[in-house]
This record gives sequence, structure tokens and C-alpha cells, in this order.
Amino acid sequence: MMKYLWKVLLVSWVMSISTMARAAESDVNVTDPYVMVETVANNTFARFHQDIDTIKRDPDHLKVIVSQELMPYIDYKYASYKVMGTYLRQSTPEQRERFSEAFKNYLIATYAQAFTEYTNQAVEFAPAKSFAQEKMVDVNVQIIGQGRPPIKLQFRVRRLKDDTWKAFDLVAEGVSLLSSKGAEISNLIRQNGIDSVIEELENHISSHISLESQGTKR
Repeated sequence: MMKYLWKVLLVSWVMSISTMARAAESDVNVTDPYVMVETVANNTFARFHQDIDTIKRDPDHLKVIVSQELMPYIDYKYASYKVMGTYLRQSTPEQRERFSEAFKNYLIATYAQAFTEYTNQAVEFAPAKSFAQEKMVDVNVQIIGQGRPPIKLQFRVRRLKDDTWKAFDLVAEGVSLLSSKGAEISNLIRQNGIDSVIEELENHISSHISLESQGTKR
């Protein structure tokens, strides 16, 4: 169940962020976090289905989609600093820059692989709340899979200085993706050092995407 939960978590994360990436094309209001998240299904998977033949021939094309459509609208630097935790202050400016870029590449590969788990799950969005005075907002969502209990998610987005919003974390059934990854990375930094962790993250982007799910093979 936990493995399934994290697979759906990553798919849903990709779905929500992709809305922001297509904002300029589809005139989505990027100053409204609820609108951005709720329009994800119409935006993200239109591109997914459009490119499905290319994906079947070359699964790594999913990385191209993620790089072009998602990453410009993910606050990966903020997320990477959160993941580093207390080790952020112990790192040099060069290490922080390398870690941030490596973490972005890690996310590209992770989200691309998450796309292979797409099997037409239904998404239900909670009503929007007032966010006029908020700096961070949790957008509540339920993922409905056939024959499985609904999975409760919270997409965490933050307001930037220009009053637009970017996503930085996803919480599934009370489990934060950043907190979980942060605990793992902190342990690796403590054992092997930050440079070793950076290299490990950098190597992750070179891994090929596997169409292991039934959803992408169809």
C-alpha cells in the first residue's frame, strides 16, 4: 500500500505542477493557487496523450516534457534548501548551487518516471479558500483509484514576491515528500558528505525511464 501511495503521490505532484507550467499558454491565473492546481488534469495529460506515441518509442521523452513543462514552475531551489535542512548552513555557496541543480535533475527523472504510473485516476478538489493574506497555501485533493480507498493529498504552494505562486511540497496521507526526502538526504550527508550526495543526485538524471506500468503501455 505504501509503494502504491508514493507512486500516486508522485503522479499527482506532477499533475499539479504541470498546471503552472502551462499557465502562459492557457491563460491560467498564476496568482490563484487553487485555479492552477485544479486545472492540472486538463493541461498535463493533454500533452501526455498528445506525445504518447513518442513516449512509447522513447520513454526518456518524458524527461523532455518534465524539463520543458514543469521545472520552470517548481520552486526547486527552495525545495532543495528545505531538503538540506541543517546542513545548508554548513555548505559553501558552490555546494548549495550544485546541490540545487542536482536536486532539480533528480526531480526531473523522478517525475518523468512517475508519469509511467498514470492509469486515468480521478481527481477531486476541495473548494478554494481565501488566500489574500496567506504566504503559503495547502490545496486539498483526493485521488480516486478504482478498487482502492481515496488518497488524501495536500499540494503546498508558496507566494513569491511578485504575487505568483510556485509549488514546493506534497503531503500524502499526512506524509510530506520533502520531509521524507530530507530525512534520507540528511542521513546520507552525515554518512558520506555533501559532495558524495550531490554526485549521487547528479547520476540519477542519467538513468533511463522504464515503461513499467500498464497505463503507459496502452
